[in-house]
Amino acid sequence: MRTYRIEVLSLFPESFDGLFKLGLIGRAFSSGIADLRVFNPRDFTKDSYRQVDDEPYGGGVGMVLKPEPFFKAFDAIPILQKRRVLMMTPQGRHPSQKDFLRWATEYDQLVFICGQYEGFDERIRTLADEEISLGDFVMTGGELAAMSIINGVVRLLRGTIGSSESLVEESHSDLLLEYPHYTRPASFRNLDVPMVLRSGNHSEIKKWRQTQRELRTKERRPELYKQWIQEKETSYNASKALSGSITLNLRIGNGYDIHRLVPDRDLIVGGVKLEHPSGLGLDGHSDADVLVHALMDSMLGALSLGDIGKYFPPENAEWKGVNSLLLLEKVSDLLRAEGWKVVNIDSVVIAERPKLKPYIDLMRKNIGNSIGIDCNLVGVKATTNELLGPEGREEGISSHAVVLLERI
Repeated sequence: MRTYRIEVLSLFPESFDGLFKLGLIGRAFSSGIADLRVFNPRDFTKDSYRQVDDEPYGGGVGMVLKPEPFFKAFDAIPILQKRRVLMMTPQGRHPSQKDFLRWATEYDQLVFICGQYEGFDERIRTLADEEISLGDFVMTGGELAAMSIINGVVRLLRGTIGSSESLVEESHSDLLLEYPHYTRPASFRNLDVPMVLRSGNHSEIKKWRQTQRELRTKERRPELYKQWIQEKETSYNASKALSGSITLNLRIGNGYDIHRLVPDRDLIVGGVKLEHPSGLGLDGHSDADVLVHALMDSMLGALSLGDIGKYFPPENAEWKGVNSLLLLEKVSDLLRAEGWKVVNIDSVVIAERPKLKPYIDLMRKNIGNSIGIDCNLVGVKATTNELLGPEGREEGISSHAVVLLERI
């Protein structure tokens, strides 16, 4: 196996000593997977002061790095055929995980140019293939940025990490963040490991993890999630065009939910807080919104994705008392990630009291906003059960929902 070469131009070579002691990265260097050498431009000066900077032409604050020492140091670096030169500068673009993978797999040698002081003489930039910045901020030099990239690249080299599968599933490998991880104990300070991870059903675990990746990315990095959706839709449309398919793909889902009426609970239906004449509310782990719950089950059922208990388990404290409209938004995002969108909803709420008709339009608006569709595509009806059954006896309130999905 060929050793991966890393060369660095830096005025502070000792900065990189810590990499040789850094766990897996250090072992990659000691085992010959990668080799790191630092070239100090001061060693290539001729004056007794080993001067590497000078005042800028035209005046200004600060000192600028001179071209001669950097060019001489650069020329001293052995050249491999597959080489990439990276300049660490605040003016560079922000790298992604795809860049790290590209540098690790397409090249045998990376050369880093680290700046200091006010900046580089502009002619030094001609040495670089790419200019890279870790973010929109300025540090005293490029060493920390270079070390971060070296860390990210070396860990991707064959032999550094035992399981290549762990590299594929980790955050940013395909724009999505990584799913949550848990270990023993199963319960800790009233925080429980999701039941699906303890089920032993690897198919369900795989689905749960993918769902969590999508939901977590949507919440924490919406710009990444948007890019992932766009790439997914582009890939599907390209595949559809190649196959010559013009068939309209539709799915229908049916959902049902019922919750018990109890004292000392809010009564929330369709995201609207209502007042029951007897002061009753709906019992449940979340806000127990039967209309929204029935709708979510219909959406998931249309694609055979299970029910809401699978994604928002009642034993998980995270969902305790949560607004069901937020859960509806997550389910809508999941459908969109699967390549589907809601095109029509029809639902009915069955309750003896209170009167729901005055609130129907607001319920439709709440649902439409959460899903991202026009409220005119959302049908909500209300009826009683003529004093029959649990609804008629005011033991509970139920809801039925039907949804029509269309492939994006």
